[in-house]
Amino acid sequence: MMIDLNDKNFEENVLKSTLPVLVDFWAEWCGPCQMVEPIIDKLAEEYQGKVKVGKLNVDKNPQIAAKYMVMSIPTVILFKEGKEVGRKVGFEGKKAYVKLISNF
Repeated sequence: MMIDLNDKNFEENVLKSTLPVLVDFWAEWCGPCQMVEPIIDKLAEEYQGKVKVGKLNVDKNPQIAAKYMVMSIPTVILFKEGKEVGRKVGFEGKKAYVKLISNF
C-alpha cells in the first residue's frame, strides 16, 4: 500500500517506522517522476509487510525535501530506523530500486 507522505505525517510514517521506508520525492510536472510512479506502485505491492513505500510531493512539502537536500527529482530515498541508508537520483529502472532495498 502506497502512503501519501507530507510535512505533518513524515516523522510518524518514516522516521518512527519499524520497517524500512522507501520514499519517492516527486512533483506533478516532472516527466521522469511519471515514469517512476508505476515502478514505485509495483514495489509497494511486492514488498508489502516488509518495506513501507511512500510518495512525497516536493511542491506541497518543501520543508522535508529541503531537510534531505533533494535538489532534483525524482529522488528515491530508503530510510531505516529513521536514517537515510540509500538514495537514487533521477529515473532508474525497477532493478535499481530493488537493489537499493535488498542492500539493507
